[in-house]
Formats: sequence, C-alpha cells, structure tokens
Amino acid sequence: MITILSKKNSIANHYIAELRHISIQKDRLRFRRNIERLGEIMGYEISQNLDYKPQSIETPLGIAEHNMLIEQPVLGTVIRAGLPMHQGLLNIFDQADSAFIAAYRHTKKSGEMEIHKKYENCPNLDDKVVIISDPMIATGRSLVLVCRDLLSNYNIKELHIAAIIASEEGLQHLHAFVPEAHIWVGAVDNELTSKAYIVPGMGDAGNLAFGGSTE
Repeated sequence: MITILSKKNSIANHYIAELRHISIQKDRLRFRRNIERLGEIMGYEISQNLDYKPQSIETPLGIAEHNMLIEQPVLGTVIRAGLPMHQGLLNIFDQADSAFIAAYRHTKKSGEMEIHKKYENCPNLDDKVVIISDPMIATGRSLVLVCRDLLSNYNIKELHIAAIIASEEGLQHLHAFVPEAHIWVGAVDNELTSKAYIVPGMGDAGNLAFGGSTE
C-alpha cells in the first residue's frame, strides 16, 4: 500500500514547499525543522493504523476510558539525512526503541551504480512494528537493500516506510521489491536523472541539513 500525503490539502504540503524552496532551504535550522515536522506528521498518520486497547485512566476526579497504543513501534532511519525525520517520529512515539543504518551508493567508472550497507545498529525486531524513515527515495535501491536485509534477519510483524519526496521510478521499485511494506510519502516527482537526482526534488537533503556541497 502506498499513501501520498500531497494528494490532500494539509500543512504537510506547506512544509514540503519550504523544503524545496531554493532560498528558504538555505536556512539550515529551518530546513531540519521542516523535515522534523514532516516526521511528526508521518508519525501521526501511521499511528492511525496501529493497534490500541481500552484502558482505564485515573484522574484527580475519577476514571477516564481511553484507547491506548498497545506497543511502541521501533523507529529506524537511514543516516545521516534521515536523522531530523527520525527525531520527528520520535517526538510522536516518544518511548520507541531506535535503529540506525548507514547505506550509500557508489558509482563505478563504468557508470554502474552499486549500493552498499556500511553500518547497522538496531534492537531485536522480531514481532515488532518497524518504521523506516529516509527523506528521499531516488532509485529506491538503498531502501530495498536495507529493508530486505531486515526482513531476512527478523520476523517483523509490520513494516512502514516513510519518505518526504520520491521519484515515481524509485517508488515503484521499492513497492515491487518490498511489497510487505506500507509506504508513506509526502510528494512524488516524475523525473529521475541518469545520475539518480530527483527533479524537481529539493537537492541533497543530507548536505542541506548538515553541511557539505549541494552541487
């Protein structure tokens, strides 16, 4: 299942527009905060699909009945670009365990692109709801590698993938190779260049958030 937030009007569209804006995105703090806000919005949207149970809550004046989340999900992110989005999700699921994964793409002299996973630190994911966040889905190959490894190593109960901007090609690739996942994305762009840049996209999210060349 794929859910695209921009198909309906919400404040999420405003934050995505600011992330794309060539002038506004130069404010690094605002850029990170907008990614964090979108992580919070994604967290709220995903929370509506989780399991709850009724619970009696004692107040100073009586008893209130509320449906409470049965179990916090595990929040995983692809570093470094995913860190602000991870914080947004953590603001919503504030008792969640975290997983951190480093994956990168390497272009060989032949022009062929290789995807490598360099680092992984995560708790036991058996029988857990897992949310993987990465702001950008370009080719989708990095997320496929990350998710297929996790699904091979753990008996994950439910997998969600959250991204802000995806290329149409990358989104379909991810959906085809990780059909178990519910994918949540802010907006989808049609073009992916030969160098795997999303157009119009928003540039390099990691560099815009934390520094480095944005060329």
